[in-house]
Amino acid sequence: MQTDVLIHVLASGLEPTPPGVARWRLLLALIGSMPVAITAMMLTLGVQPALTRVLALPMFWVKLALALALIGAAALALSRLGRPGASLGRVPVLIAIPCVLVWALALLVLLRAAPEARDALLLGDTWLVCPWLIAALSLPSFVAAVWALRGLAPTRLRLTGAAAGLFAGAVGASAYAFHCPEFAAPFIGIWYVLGMAVPTLIGAAVGDRLLRWG
Repeated sequence: MQTDVLIHVLASGLEPTPPGVARWRLLLALIGSMPVAITAMMLTLGVQPALTRVLALPMFWVKLALALALIGAAALALSRLGRPGASLGRVPVLIAIPCVLVWALALLVLLRAAPEARDALLLGDTWLVCPWLIAALSLPSFVAAVWALRGLAPTRLRLTGAAAGLFAGAVGASAYAFHCPEFAAPFIGIWYVLGMAVPTLIGAAVGDRLLRWG
């Protein structure tokens, strides 16, 4: 049988994964993994002792908004990457917007700060551990995202793995925000974004192996 005929026969019975299936699987992944990440944070790190006071701070909500916006954007990317032929459209812009806004705020804070205060704004007290704790808390959501994707039909496996890592990293960041004692915009703009970038890069590296069909 000629190659083009074989390809036609193999592809003739295939249909695109309905968008609703992707959304439901990803929603289940989020609902199932976010409580696990939060519980892991509470058991290993602990919630901020003065949580009531922390909840009144605008920068706490900036941290949480960054993470939640990236959860939504990454989930949208995954819902499209899980269907062969679906375009990402403006999803990369949706991913970039919250990061750019936080970076712009961080730059403004640094420009207004006294030179001797800038190191503290950039590093805080936890810069050495923050990205790695976020990455660690992302693990349950990464496993859940891979489960969701293996029930779909991704074809761009490295890109899909990166999106799964970003999704998981953002869930990890949202859980970590309830423990994190840092509230400076420059700190958030560097170390939170780096913490989410770690599982994104790992996802890109292992996407071929974890998401390969068959």
